[in-house]
Amino acid sequence: MSKIVKIGDRVIGGGNPILIQSMTNTKTEDVKATVEQIKRLEAVGCDIIRCAVPTEEAARAFKSIKENINIPLVADIHFDYKLAILAMENGADKIRINPGNIGSKDKIKAVIDVAKERNIPIRVGVNSGSLEKDIVSKYGGVTAEGIVESALDKVGIIEDMGYDNLVISIKSSDVMMCVKAHELIAKKTDHPLHVGITEAGTIISGNIKSAIGLGLILHQGIGDTIRVSLTGDPLEEIKSAKLILRTLGLRKGGIEVVSCPTCGRTSIDLIGLANKVENMVADIPLDIKVAVMGCAVNGPGEAREADIGIAGGKGEGLIIKKGEIYKKVPEAELLDTLRDELLHWGER
Repeated sequence: MSKIVKIGDRVIGGGNPILIQSMTNTKTEDVKATVEQIKRLEAVGCDIIRCAVPTEEAARAFKSIKENINIPLVADIHFDYKLAILAMENGADKIRINPGNIGSKDKIKAVIDVAKERNIPIRVGVNSGSLEKDIVSKYGGVTAEGIVESALDKVGIIEDMGYDNLVISIKSSDVMMCVKAHELIAKKTDHPLHVGITEAGTIISGNIKSAIGLGLILHQGIGDTIRVSLTGDPLEEIKSAKLILRTLGLRKGGIEVVSCPTCGRTSIDLIGLANKVENMVADIPLDIKVAVMGCAVNGPGEAREADIGIAGGKGEGLIIKKGEIYKKVPEAELLDTLRDELLHWGER
């Protein structure tokens, strides 16, 4: 079991629930836009948020951003150790660095000294695409073993300087290499692990790669925080992460939406309707199953295992509860009626 690490007011490791993380794609210097995006991510279930810190202005913006959000704020640092220090001084709850990119040991120590003084965790991030040449040469290419060695070398640098408030992140866009690397490193360290498939891709390919990779890793009891990296709206990352955790039985709560495949009997825009329902229920804190069915013929029976469902066609919609028709409404009112039922769940 991994060690416990506190990030802001959240706790990871030690058997605590796996937390969902994402990253803003706004300019961090634009406080208003960044806060607005973080608020939207908070609303759909983001537990920890990371922001890029490429400039001094971005680092200083952390103070205002942190004052206006309710989840821990992580600073993403690539090369400049001064930006890491400035971000911590302005309220960062955690920093993400690769010590190999920071430079001399004096620079690394300067960052560690401030982190130690403020008890701020450091996430040591190593990416398969940036492995040292000697490690690539040693293993004859980019390998899971090389990723692990590189990460533990970086962790060792920080530990040798007297600091062990750490989280490790090892990522690769090669799904099975990433899985193997996590299996290896979990046997060699008890630091919490942030898990994700890097550069996973667009909504479709990224979700498939992340679901397979995260599923294989998390199912073995490995991982303390996760990010589904998608080329798209960060909101999609949160929805996907929640579904992966729920599918693995690692998180309860949140509405699960199931829908039937389309067929020749479908007489409504089922694809559009199912997507609208998924978006609509994202902020409703219920632990139930909602079915979206394409026709009134088989819909009620097929939705029997759902707590509530809808089916429609030819201008008319059905609200179904546990396989029984509860009420009929005009098709145009189907979505609003469903939302009203969910908002008053348990009162009727």
